[in-house]
Amino acid sequence: MKTWPPTPRSVAKARWLLLGHLEVWGLDSLAGDAVLVLTELVTNAVKHAHPPYGNVIATRFERLEHGVRIEVHDIAEQRPQLRSASDDAESGRGLLLVDALCEGQWGVQDREGPGKIVWAVLSRTGGPQGTRNRAAV
Repeated sequence: MKTWPPTPRSVAKARWLLLGHLEVWGLDSLAGDAVLVLTELVTNAVKHAHPPYGNVIATRFERLEHGVRIEVHDIAEQRPQLRSASDDAESGRGLLLVDALCEGQWGVQDREGPGKIVWAVLSRTGGPQGTRNRAAV
């Protein structure tokens, strides 16, 4: 697990770390979608995870048999919700993108201490590879 300060700069650094893992694991074919998913999840954590408990966010990447599980840990208690945005809205479409890229294989779970884990699974074969503990979102 790698920790990051909640700044926009952390988003780019987390992307580079993920790309390195995907290359080593031979999952380069997932890189484009995985980077988009990670960007959205880390950006949400940077925007919404604030004190009182601290303001560090963390990423964790897990190699699965047919893909990768991406996790973003933050201290915010508020859980993200999948919702549609109006045509003229300037934000609010990120989780729709995550949901589409992961074919619905994402969720939110509790973690030890304050906050939550938002996770997403991308698979080379599609379907529910590596899914576990999917919480209602």
